[in-house]
Parts: sequence; structure tokens; C-alpha cells
Amino acid sequence: MSALPSVAGKSRAAGRETYDVVVVGAGFAGMYMLHRLRGLGLSVRIYEQGGDVGGTWYWNRYPGARCDVESMQYSYSFSEDLQQEWDWSERYAPQPEILKYANHVADRFDLRSDIQLNTRVDRAAFGESTSSWQVATSDGKTVIAKYVVLATGCLSNARMPDIKGLAGFKGKVYHTGHWPHERIDFTGQRVGVIGTGSSAIQSVPIIAEQASHLTVFQRTANFSIPARNASLSAEERQSWRADYPEIRRKAREETRNGIYTEVPDRGALDDGDSERRAKYEARWARGGLTFMSVYNNLALDKAANDTAADFVRDKIAAIVKDPQTAKLLQPNNHPIGSKRICIDSDYFAAFNRANVTLVDIKSNPIEEILPNAVRTGGKDYEVDALVLATGFDAMTGSVAKIDIRGRNRQTLNQKWAEGPKTYLGLMSAGFPNLFIITGPGSPSVLSNMIVSIEQHVDWITDCIAWMRDRDLDSMEAKKDAEDNWVDHVNEVAQGTLYPQANSWYMGANIPGKPQIFMPYIGGVAIYRQTCNDVAAKGYEGFTMTGAERPQKMAASARTRP
Repeated sequence: MSALPSVAGKSRAAGRETYDVVVVGAGFAGMYMLHRLRGLGLSVRIYEQGGDVGGTWYWNRYPGARCDVESMQYSYSFSEDLQQEWDWSERYAPQPEILKYANHVADRFDLRSDIQLNTRVDRAAFGESTSSWQVATSDGKTVIAKYVVLATGCLSNARMPDIKGLAGFKGKVYHTGHWPHERIDFTGQRVGVIGTGSSAIQSVPIIAEQASHLTVFQRTANFSIPARNASLSAEERQSWRADYPEIRRKAREETRNGIYTEVPDRGALDDGDSERRAKYEARWARGGLTFMSVYNNLALDKAANDTAADFVRDKIAAIVKDPQTAKLLQPNNHPIGSKRICIDSDYFAAFNRANVTLVDIKSNPIEEILPNAVRTGGKDYEVDALVLATGFDAMTGSVAKIDIRGRNRQTLNQKWAEGPKTYLGLMSAGFPNLFIITGPGSPSVLSNMIVSIEQHVDWITDCIAWMRDRDLDSMEAKKDAEDNWVDHVNEVAQGTLYPQANSWYMGANIPGKPQIFMPYIGGVAIYRQTCNDVAAKGYEGFTMTGAERPQKMAASARTRP
């Protein structure tokens, strides 16, 4: 394969550093990508915008931040030793513990030497004559790489709302996606939280305990299930570890979302009212995302979905004492699960506190932010601090921040102007040797992210090895394969209830963003098999070309463990 010999893990051409692969991002995707590519003996450089590894768990430090997938499943499976040695303390790991885990992985597998922190990738341009990428970074350097892998994360580009007067607010303003690294104490302060998505649902109960008064500004009510978080005992951890091979296999090969749980064999309307309610009660008591897997048709059939939605609305009404507040907190404009369902610890109960006020900004949108208040419905709500829980430009936002130019200098943003187009969520036609991890068109955010990350990284690694063995120089998605895949992704989505919600899955939270369903809803098991079949057929749907003067890909200059 066309690449220059490595020198100390990299080479120099025309005075520029040259790598086999540049990876953008040092979260869970980027770190595992580095580990696997090193196993092929390749020279790799990761550029990470943050000050340390961890990706979304480096940035999202807001009060109460934790994963909504159980920690024994939201963890790497590629190393049996790692699985057996790491002790998760809680059922749902809090952000500091997940970040500690990420740092442990970086140290355990000696990854830091190939990661450059505090460095943003600004531009990447494909050179057609050399079949390589020129990658420009925020430190003023331009490096050359045969491949670029975007491990930029799906929820890492925080969305700042465009609200009149926000810049003139005199108090502190925090965004949940870019929280300060020092501890923030709201004791004695009047706090306003704008937004009621997952980060608000996690942070509101904690802020409410500190603030003298908390005002929550809600545009759209969200469904949320109790987390029932608890400490993990040594016996519970060992029970998972003893069965890990089968648990991981089932999550990868038999589930839709990469989360190991019982697979339902019936629909919601196949049971009578009392039996159905008993099953919902049991899942509500257990807590967590598996509430939505009580039945197999909750995402497909509106009448079935209504039974689950009504159950949760009834629970909200039972928890929240003020009937008017309870009604505002009951979602009624989208099927349950068609937006990513939230899990919480006493979110609804927080509105029973005397120091918490819920303000409906759907009927009375925020008019402006004053120096010390939020004005809505002609009323001013005085606040000392603002928390913006306004979400992310999901799935495409982090990629869109980079000026990526493929064949004929076309930018990826130009190509994706009417919505992202990929083949398998892995590559986009016109952009050779550019891989995307958990991109639009793959299960991605509809799944346990680490399951999907590992599948993508393994597939990309195997593909690069396959190309190297055949002296192939570049790889590119075919346009007809991409068009067919985009059509398939949308066709599968239209067969479900998901498009009925104005969700960030659809890009609906970003003004002007095309409204198409971005992730692949067919499930991780079906998707994995599809990717395996494509590879088995010699990477069907991709064009491969050989180098004019084939050379073997650079081997690492040092032996790595």
C-alpha cells in the first residue's frame, strides 16, 4: 500500500509529518481505534480538542451527569483482563467514574504517547494525486495521512441557543455540555434552567437542593423512567463477569440496541389490561431503559405505544402534587421512546419542592434575557445564574465544524447540506479513505454506544488490513450504494413511530438543519450482519484502487504491548 516508511512511529515527507492514520477525537471511539490500529503496526496520531481523554465524559460534568446504560454494559469488551479488573461502583456510573475509567484505559494500553491534547483539527483535504489527506490543526501544523478517522462523537457539539439579550446577562451562564471543571455551588442563588432534556432531568434535582430558588423553563415535556440507581456489590459485579462472553454476544448479535436484556415475544395488546399494567409496574420498579423492551411493538404500533405512554403519564400525575404542574410535565406531543427516553433520580419529585417553579415556554416563548432575569409571557423571572440545558447539534455537528474537502474540493458540509449521506454510516461517496465512527446511517445513538463503537472500529481495522494485504491505495463508497443505503435507512425509520417526534434524531433542535432521520433503526444485530456481509463480498458497494507504485503500509518503528 502507498505509504512512507515509519520513523519513530511517523515519517516525514517534504518536511511534513506523515502518518498512516489520523484519528480525530480521543473519546471511547478514538482510543479503541488507536489501540486496534497499533495492533496492525501502523503509525497513528490522535488530535483531541479537550485537555484530556474521555470525549463526551470530559466535557459533560454538569451536576448529576451519569450514563443511562448500566455501567457493567457501558464498558469495553475487547480486553477480558480489563473487564475483569475494573470495579464499577454503581449500577449507573457517574461522570467522574466514567472519566476515571477512560483515563485508566489510556494508561493501561499506553495510548497517551500518540494522543495530542488541546488540539483541534480545523481542515482536512484529500489529495487525489497522492490518495492521502492533508490535515491542518489548531497549532498551525499540517500533517499527511493515508486515512482519516472521525471519532468526533455524536453528542459533543453543544448547541448555544440564540436568545435575545443572552450576551448581556450579568450572572454566570453555564452550558451542560461545556461545564466548568471546578465544582459549581449554587447555594443561596436563584437559578434558571432552560431546557428539559436528559441533562436537565439529571441536574434539576441536585441544583434544586442547593439553589434558594430554581426556575425550570420547559418547552417540551419529556418521558423519563426512574433509574433506581444503587451501589454494585462485589457479588453483582462477579455475576456479570462470570457471564460476560454470553452477555456481550447477545448484546451484539441478538438485540436492537446493544443492551442485554430479556427479548420480548409479544406485543402490548396481546396481554390484558391488568397483566400489561403488572409488567409495566415491574419494569418501572426495576428502572432504566429496559422499560421500553417490555413489549416488542412499542416503537412500531401507536396503540401499543399509547399503553406505555399512558402508564408513565399516570405515574407523573401520581408523583407531582400540583395538578397544573403535573399536566405540564406530562408529554403529549410524541410517542414514548420516539425521543431518547430519559432516566432520572427524583426528577418529577423535585417539582414538589417549594423552591422549584416550572414555566411553560411553549405557550409563552422566552422573549428575552434581561441582565438579571428571564422574560416570558410578559413576566420577569429573576435569576442569578443560568444553566443552558439546550442539547447538541447531534451526529453531524462535530463533523460540520471541520472544513473537510474530498474529490474536486467538494466540502462534506456542501454534500450534506440537505442531510447527511453515508454508506453504512461509515463512509461518504466522494471522500476516499475517510471513515466515520458511529456516523449518521448507523445504529449509533439508538444503541449502547460502546457496542456500536467496537463494531465500527473492528470493521474499519479489518478493512484497512484487507487493503494493505492487497496493495490497495484508496477506498471510497459508491454513490449508488450510498443512495440505496440512505433510502433504506429512511424506509426503515418510516416504518416506526420515531419520525413522529421533533427530536434531535431528526435534527429538529437546530434551526435550519434538514429534517431527516439520521440513525439506522434496524438494530445493531441486523446492522452488524449487514456490515459483515459487505466485507465478506470483498467490500461490496465500495470502490478500491491500487497504488501506481504499490508499497507496503508503514510498519511501526517500535514494538507495542
